[in-house]
Amino acid sequence: MSTEATRFAGRPGHPAHRESLDEQARRRGIVPVAEVADMANFDIFDTDAELAAFLGHVYAERHANLV
Repeated sequence: MSTEATRFAGRPGHPAHRESLDEQARRRGIVPVAEVADMANFDIFDTDAELAAFLGHVYAERHANLV
């Protein structure tokens, strides 16, 4: 790579420029989570049976390859 190409590679808009995670988040309008409780979605399962089935599946998958 030439010296000229190396000089501009780190600049936004250049094909070799790689955005940092902070730059990507800013560009997409993503903001940090203020409270963990804000991430909770208590209505994700319609019934207790659906929740129990999901938890059973997660448990089984976590323990599937332990033997």
